[in-house]
Amino acid sequence: MAATHSVTLDGLSGRPIEVEVDISNGMPATIVVGLADTIVNEARDRCRAAVVNSGTAWPDQRVTINLAPSTLPKSGSHYDLAIALAMFAAKSLIPPEALVNAAFLGELALDGRLRAVRGILPATLAAADAGFTRIFVPEVNVPEAKLVDGIVVIGVRSLRQTVALLTGDDEPDDPPVAPLEEVPSISWTGSERLARLDLADIAGQEEARISLVVAAAGGHHLLMTGPPGIGKTMLVQRLPGLLPDLSYAEALAVSAVHSVAGVLPADAPLLRRPPFLDPHHTASAVSIVGGGSKVIRPGALSLAHHGVLFLDEAPEFASNVIEALRQPLESGYVVVSRAAMTAAYPARFQYETL
Repeated sequence: MAATHSVTLDGLSGRPIEVEVDISNGMPATIVVGLADTIVNEARDRCRAAVVNSGTAWPDQRVTINLAPSTLPKSGSHYDLAIALAMFAAKSLIPPEALVNAAFLGELALDGRLRAVRGILPATLAAADAGFTRIFVPEVNVPEAKLVDGIVVIGVRSLRQTVALLTGDDEPDDPPVAPLEEVPSISWTGSERLARLDLADIAGQEEARISLVVAAAGGHHLLMTGPPGIGKTMLVQRLPGLLPDLSYAEALAVSAVHSVAGVLPADAPLLRRPPFLDPHHTASAVSIVGGGSKVIRPGALSLAHHGVLFLDEAPEFASNVIEALRQPLESGYVVVSRAAMTAAYPARFQYETL
């Protein structure tokens, strides 16, 4: 028997998870226990192929994988690396002391390569808060994990390389793994683009311009009314250029939300500009508030945290979407509840509507 550690995410809050692997006599089988969902249960097949293709035989015995504590729901593919390393340790191929004070995150390909995963930033924050001194993450996630102080971030490309680092053997020359998702954050690209727009470009509209400056200076919400074509949208699009850069603490919080959503830019893991979200009026309540059937993801309210949520043609939005804004505007966070789990995301933003 052997154990490693990983992290589970509940919204933006992370908790350490102990991954235990027990190899015992009995009919050959691999069982995953510990309130795991379908994605985690599939890890046994991914890990089996990755271990075999990394040069080690999978035990022809009864293998029990336990994710503790068992009362917490487990979701995601980032437990793969911890499960495979616990298997190596259970077979005495990795010394137990090499796994002390270390957390492991990453999805394994069938050939043993390590793929990028979502939520590395909040998971690294949780690992540092839990007292871990090292964290092993996919190489492509290293810039995101290194935003956290107080923990050593080790980037790896494959299961074989990770084992070599833990045992002191020569590291294999594995090729780099490209990011799976190179989708830039909509709020990041929108904010960067709109930050270049200048309020000085607008002629006239003195009262509206003063209102916009007051809203930017005080963090106030803004309602603009008037006939079509008089420049309301043009004015609001220049609001991001009036806002200052985020502080480090604010940038870390905003980046953590985008990391969980899977839209954090790989080349800019720390979002310094306030996000700007302008969803279409046909957007559903789930896309605005957040949610999902199996995995709860943050919506536009949370992606606009410390930034601007712009609802153009607000009366065209569904009534339940408008009503859903009431509580986040008062409390500054969103709580999404499902039958199996509940997730809380920050949602303190400026609300601009036409």
